Amino acid sequence: MTSISPMPKAELSDLYKAYIACLNGQDWPNLGRFVHDEVRHNGRLLGVSGYRAMLENDFDAIPDLHFDIRLLISDPPHIASRLHFDCTPRGTFLGLPVNGKRVSFAENVFYRFRDGKIADVWSILDKAAIESQL
Repeated sequence: MTSISPMPKAELSDLYKAYIACLNGQDWPNLGRFVHDEVRHNGRLLGVSGYRAMLENDFDAIPDLHFDIRLLISDPPHIASRLHFDCTPRGTFLGLPVNGKRVSFAENVFYRFRDGKIADVWSILDKAAIESQL
């Protein structure tokens, strides 16, 4: 039977911070420790391999990508986070001609954990912040 995360708030927060460290370290072999086999991103079923491919593509497009947690709220089985980015995307990013210019922006993201792993991710990037810097 599938369980909705019975983790205490602090434990779930620590797990999320370890997940962010995994992303920042591009430690793809360990991504499955944090991401559910049936993970969905903005409603789209990706699975671990699709989720990994999405992240690898992000790092390819933005070589200096670094996830910086600015706000973290734990309410098991959910995490809400505001992530900050200060980076230099190559070429076009979110349909914008960034072309290697340094930009700063935020991502507001919500996660739902199932069986101790991220099962759902709902994410919105602050595209207007990027537009204002171009």
